[in-house]
Amino acid sequence: MSGGESPSWNCPLPEAESEVVRLAAGGGGRAMQRLLEEVIRPLLDDPELARAHDGAVLDPGGEIAFTTDTFVVRPLVFPGGDIGALAVCGTANDLAMCGAEPLVLSLGLVLEEGLPVAVLRRVLASVKTSAEAIGLRIVTGDLKVVERGRADGLYVNTTGIGRLRSRHRIGPAAVRPGDVVILSGDVGRHGIAVLAAREGLGFETMVATDCAPVVAPVLALLEAGVAVHCLRDPTRGGLASALVEIAEAASVRILVEEAAVPVREEVRAACELLGFDPLHLPCEGRFLAFLAAPEAERALGILRNFAVSREAVVIGRVEEGASGRVLLETPFGQERPLDMPSGEQLPRIC
Repeated sequence: MSGGESPSWNCPLPEAESEVVRLAAGGGGRAMQRLLEEVIRPLLDDPELARAHDGAVLDPGGEIAFTTDTFVVRPLVFPGGDIGALAVCGTANDLAMCGAEPLVLSLGLVLEEGLPVAVLRRVLASVKTSAEAIGLRIVTGDLKVVERGRADGLYVNTTGIGRLRSRHRIGPAAVRPGDVVILSGDVGRHGIAVLAAREGLGFETMVATDCAPVVAPVLALLEAGVAVHCLRDPTRGGLASALVEIAEAASVRILVEEAAVPVREEVRAACELLGFDPLHLPCEGRFLAFLAAPEAERALGILRNFAVSREAVVIGRVEEGASGRVLLETPFGQERPLDMPSGEQLPRIC
């Protein structure tokens, strides 16, 4: 940019711009994707952003992974976890999705005036416990306080740095026809746990979040020499959004066997009651692994040695043709498109 010139902020914007922002506030997959692709990434043009992965790989040697995330869940405490554990595990898991061992973390806190100190202590205790379990050091941070009514009690921002453990670049660009899709465990529990706590829903069987670090099983795959092509944790938008994002980024077709996707009965029942699809609900302790079919059995054997991935199973395969599409094969042998959820259908829960 030469002196005296103002930057050009005129990139193509979606129609009904404010409507897109409104829908994206709900955490909806398609609305959020449009906001990223049509507004944010064009203005912040960088090759690492264009990879559309969970983190960036830095330095000339490609040894450092870097990621950041902001957590705005409500309520702050929910069955099986809280925003502190969610922030640490979520950031560590994003580094693991890059094939990296998490090393250090920053912690930014935005407190709303009136937040009980007891809640803050509880969240910080979870941050500390979760970080120690992963082997993460919290080395820097920031603290801000905003007026009452300007936040949901507490927002947490985390930035993580890790060291790559993969011999090759892991990401959507490496996905190829013939790959199998492995899911590390059941889906939908985190979404139902948060919704139930927020709305005061008393289900007969309490559903607890699946929030947990997945670092150990991922590193075990890499240390065993399993050639993992892509990893992705199905957080915002759930399994459906994660699959669609990868299919579109890799320009492939993904066929998923609906009956193979593990969903607990209490989650399925809650979804039927509330009108949600469990494939659209976020998970915070699950991941997808894309790898060559001959590697599948060895990978499953490794993953099933860890409690967090004991239910790992092959749920689908990558095929040529119909690029960017995900198809769900029903138990009756029919195929239907699987797409991202919309913000109108799914309230913000992470």
